[in-house]
Amino acid sequence: MKAFEFINVRDLRSASAALGSDPEQAKILAGGVDLLTELKEHLIEPSRIVNIKGIRGLDTYRVAANGARIGALVTLSRIENDRQAWERYTALAEAARSVGSPQIRNIGTVGGNLCQRPRCWYYRDEQIKCIKKGGSKCYAADESANNKYNAILGGGPSYIVHPSDLATALVALNARIRYYDAQGRTQEIPAEEFFVLPRVRVNAENVLRANEILTEVVIPAPRPGTRSTYLKFKEKDSFDWAVAAVAVAAQIGSDQLIQEVRVVLGGVAPIPWRSPEAENVLRGKRYTPQLANEAAEAALARAQPLSMNAYKVPLTKVLIRRALEKVVTGKTLPV
Repeated sequence: MKAFEFINVRDLRSASAALGSDPEQAKILAGGVDLLTELKEHLIEPSRIVNIKGIRGLDTYRVAANGARIGALVTLSRIENDRQAWERYTALAEAARSVGSPQIRNIGTVGGNLCQRPRCWYYRDEQIKCIKKGGSKCYAADESANNKYNAILGGGPSYIVHPSDLATALVALNARIRYYDAQGRTQEIPAEEFFVLPRVRVNAENVLRANEILTEVVIPAPRPGTRSTYLKFKEKDSFDWAVAAVAVAAQIGSDQLIQEVRVVLGGVAPIPWRSPEAENVLRGKRYTPQLANEAAEAALARAQPLSMNAYKVPLTKVLIRRALEKVVTGKTLPV
């Protein structure tokens, strides 16, 4: 590990100044779960680490009838263990509980989870200079590549999948993300717009620039009759990322009428992948298993699997059907 300067900051202005304008020279430390891995694996070699854990207000946590405010330094275990989060924002609580192990959730933060870097094997190999690290190609796109975990939607020129469970749930819950910008202003953006495709920014997964800092997540109060869920398929029972995931938030009326709905896929695209195709199939109709199947088919109609990950298409369709049945009927089915 390369030696670096370690700076403790007490406010956002100092943090932004310490980060500077070169993203390669300075990195933020919050929970440190992903940062320390990247340092040890020589994926990044910054000259400065900026510790933001001393900034007051970044650990704000409030879940109430009129909405939620969750600071960037709030740990995943705090969400997982909050009864009101389970009652009002079930998808978020389920997503938080699905992350890693209890030890990871005790130190992992909301901001860190949302801003973590890809888990692609080629990106994580320090000997390979892929397109995410300034190279000229995405090795996962090769016909002979080991790309079983890579994107089937929205890929190119990089085929990473976004690793955050919280991100998928928050897009489904119509959350907004606040951040401190380079001019010292607080900006707010829909979570759906916070994450960006590789064709927009190939070397980053969100809109933040080098000296900008995610500060808070804001979630609106759910409408009457709204239920949500997050279902995740992973290969290991603990400490594993999603092979495929689905978050659904739906306002359910009488006779199982789906009034409003948001369907977001995880583990299959470089961003949390919202599916307006599935939503259009569902909106204004009464739930039936056949309707759920039509929505699942619509959501994956544009999938373009790589050489080893076509299995993600039927897998994700199953998760969509099960998530819809769960939010409409309340039944919990095994994933």
